[in-house]
Amino acid sequence: MYENREHLQTLTEIRSLMERSSKFLSLSGLSGVSAGVIALIGAGIAYVRLQTDWLSLLAPDAESSLSSSSRRELLIFLLADGLIVLVLALATGIFFTVRKARQHGQTVWNATSQRLLWALAVPLVAGGVFCIGMVYHNLIWLIFPATLIFYGLALLNAGKHTHRDVEYLGMSEIALGLVALFLTGYSLLTWAIGFGLLNIAYGTVMYYKYEKPAS
Repeated sequence: MYENREHLQTLTEIRSLMERSSKFLSLSGLSGVSAGVIALIGAGIAYVRLQTDWLSLLAPDAESSLSSSSRRELLIFLLADGLIVLVLALATGIFFTVRKARQHGQTVWNATSQRLLWALAVPLVAGGVFCIGMVYHNLIWLIFPATLIFYGLALLNAGKHTHRDVEYLGMSEIALGLVALFLTGYSLLTWAIGFGLLNIAYGTVMYYKYEKPAS
């Protein structure tokens, strides 16, 4: 009986070591929470600045109501707002992930993290090029659901190299992006839900599941 328990414990330890060597487990739930909060702030700034009904002016049936100068000004503002949100989200995400890795005596830059970054990069770069194409063809209203869909694909792809919860977040983002294709009058709202609320919910679950010290 004792030998069986000892063998089971040994197998559990081997499985844990194999998982740590094949998956990047230093991803912090606080990264998701911070990214979600930053996204909500960015969406709020956009809503206050543009003062539209959730960017309904970007809907395909309303494109003709904007002059070329107004459209260009709107696009520049949205790109600047989105870029600032992206930079801040990445910075806080890296900070919390590095801090978690150091707390557990692990290195951040290794073979598993490189595989994770590659899995994220391919769909994100493809999505970025797709969005540039939408701008080129003056289809601004498609950018919002497209970013959600490609972000979800990136998370779904990356979930194989980290916690399985990332895959669930990815599937939720894809589903919301597909719904957003048919709710073009609420582009900013669906974007705020996807990048804001869903990231906060995911990050909170990750934190309490893997990081919160047991009381």
